Amino acid sequence: MRSALIFSSALAALLQVAAAGVVGAAEGFAKGVTGGAGGVEVTPTTTAELISYLGDNVARTIYITKTFDFRGTEGTTSATGCAPWGTNSACQLAINQNGWCTNYQPNAPKVSVKYDNAAVLGITVKSNKSIVGVGSKGILVGKGLRLVSGAKNVIIQNIKITELNPQYVWGGDAITLNNVDMVWIDHVTTSLIGRQHIVLGNDASNRVTISNSHIDGRTSWSATCDGYHYWGILFAGSNDLVTMKNNYIHHTSGRAPKVDGNTLLHAVNNYWYDNTGHAFEIAAGAKVVAEGNVFQNIKAPVESGYAGKLFSSPSVSANAVCQSALGHVCQVNGFGSSGSLPGTDSSFFSNFGGKNVASAGTYESAKGVPTTAGFGTI
Repeated sequence: MRSALIFSSALAALLQVAAAGVVGAAEGFAKGVTGGAGGVEVTPTTTAELISYLGDNVARTIYITKTFDFRGTEGTTSATGCAPWGTNSACQLAINQNGWCTNYQPNAPKVSVKYDNAAVLGITVKSNKSIVGVGSKGILVGKGLRLVSGAKNVIIQNIKITELNPQYVWGGDAITLNNVDMVWIDHVTTSLIGRQHIVLGNDASNRVTISNSHIDGRTSWSATCDGYHYWGILFAGSNDLVTMKNNYIHHTSGRAPKVDGNTLLHAVNNYWYDNTGHAFEIAAGAKVVAEGNVFQNIKAPVESGYAGKLFSSPSVSANAVCQSALGHVCQVNGFGSSGSLPGTDSSFFSNFGGKNVASAGTYESAKGVPTTAGFGTI
């Protein structure tokens, strides 16, 4: 009887994988990404297999059917760090990564830190991969994903990344992109991250779509010492094209996202909730269209004195200017117990020319995003 039950359970798991695969298709700038379609389908069972499949040069669909826990797999490091925001138990401490404490926080109190090495650098991911979680089983603990320089055509869908040294700045990033192209991050949940939940590095990351994902900023340690994660999303690449659609971003206090490096960002139908600082940071050279979004309990939807360009869909009449560039009239944003999002600059709309642009619903349609975003919902 026991062997029959084991066989039945194994068969059910196989059938679940067989029914899995990438769901839907990317909208916006990364439209047309295919990932590992047509390549080898694999289901890793060990951390070593997962690392091997992600980092080889074979087109693959990689099914994640279990929790992969990397904590302890690469040892720990004890060192001297710093306490830039104080030694209160609710404040993040910092690892002296690349001399950060020494060079940028020389007056901060020195403290002892002990961190898990696996989280500091994500798993290498090469081109033509689809990383697909099955049901609500696809979880990476203690290590994120890092798309290697030159990687192209990658899909990351329906997984959760968590527990990356959350008490320490520089403890690890959940998803890192740098010098890549055609990447779709969809139905991904990130939580308890030391540094950035999603980061696009200084080199061009070209066409990226982030959709239906859940950025969970709840934490016991933060740079603002209030339980709200500061280091949320960073778009620092050179002339990157980023679509953010239908994402749920909550309990943050900054960088949600920070837009830099001449990035063109189309933020549409996202739901921001409960931010004690600011959502958008828009640096000089960055260009942002924000439409059809919900801002609920957001102290400052954009950091004051921003230097970049922002079109924040101020009114139905003003939004008509979007038609020729984006292919639709922009949708107004919705605000509840939140600050304002002022921005009427449409001088950069020519940058959308010839690009794939995501469709936009009303902000009312975005109110359901908290229940549909993140892993385990498809």
